[in-house]
Amino acid sequence: MRAPLAGIRIVEMTSVVLGPYACQMLGDLGADIIKIEPPGGDTNRNLGPHRGNADMASLFLTCNRNKRSVVLDLKSEAGRGAASRIIRDADVLIHNFRPRAMDRLKLDYETVRELNPRIVYCATYGYSKRGPYGNKGALDDSIQAASGIAVLQSMVEGEPRYLPTIVADKTTALFVTQAVLAALFHRQLTGEGQEIEVPMFESMVSFVMTEHLWGQTFEPPIGKAGYVRLMAKHRRPYRTKDGRYLAVLPYWDNHWRTFCEIAGRPELIDDPRFLSMTTRLANIDDSYRVTGEIVAGRDRAEWVELLGETNVPMMVVNSLDELIDDPHLVQTGFWQTVEHPTEGKVRMSSPPMNFSASPAGIGRLPPRLGEHSVEVLAEAGLERTEIDAMLAAGTTAAPA
Repeated sequence: MRAPLAGIRIVEMTSVVLGPYACQMLGDLGADIIKIEPPGGDTNRNLGPHRGNADMASLFLTCNRNKRSVVLDLKSEAGRGAASRIIRDADVLIHNFRPRAMDRLKLDYETVRELNPRIVYCATYGYSKRGPYGNKGALDDSIQAASGIAVLQSMVEGEPRYLPTIVADKTTALFVTQAVLAALFHRQLTGEGQEIEVPMFESMVSFVMTEHLWGQTFEPPIGKAGYVRLMAKHRRPYRTKDGRYLAVLPYWDNHWRTFCEIAGRPELIDDPRFLSMTTRLANIDDSYRVTGEIVAGRDRAEWVELLGETNVPMMVVNSLDELIDDPHLVQTGFWQTVEHPTEGKVRMSSPPMNFSASPAGIGRLPPRLGEHSVEVLAEAGLERTEIDAMLAAGTTAAPA
């Protein structure tokens, strides 16, 4: 079956996680991703455990399947020329260089549009070039700090903390895929390419403030920002009698009634603090505290059995290692074990979306640095003598 983006060619000039993860998602949907890397490769090639090759570390493997790797030294005239010839026949260019860097490389939108008027040109970096932060560097931690995520943690930790996941990179990657797909649809309707900017800061402020704008939604404000339920000090997984943990959220009124009846605490149904979602929200610390005290009275397995067939949202707290053997993920085939030609057996997650007619999938395993340099440069029209000269000069490279 034909994948949703089959026939779409995307040139990727990104590193770390934001751009590679976005391009991997587009590759999962069937796009031909040509990943242009500098001679030293994507910085994440060396980050994390590795088996045979130091440039095929874990964090690279999890963000770079369904791609072809081409090495080009974009600081050289020959490298930029080769990149231009690849871009000439592409549908999309995605980069995470700061704006001035692309100007210096003569790969800014205006220049690229002269080569390819139908190109969808997507730039993703820390802050919009239209604002005073436009040329500041950014990584996930700095964006968590700037966007309010770090200070949200102070409400439970007592001081600002970063989430132990690269939430800014990965969330912005979702905005990148959304923007690119929308621009491709626009081009399908109108024939027009366009420039897209997806800054991390603005993306994450949009993400955080969806629920936390709260009283600041109105002008003039009728309260402070911050969704009070999410900032309650007792909002956490609950410890059960046997010392394990469980997530229980009797959120809707029918959830609360069911939970109180099963727990043998029917008097709480008519407690004025807990009569409705509105009163439970007004007394959110009491609501979470009482729920935690009830959960502490039974073992986790008992709660799973009691609540398992009810409408009350409930789930065990998994460790990261336990996710590998989670029965739901096993049964749905979420984890795939593949045989990589140089790295041996490698575990990968499946694309999380399911299509009935045009499935996403894993067509290519993560490439060695420069694995497809010769192949892609030939496709772009370079003669073999030109490619050999670039190989000899170090402008491009291929694995031994």
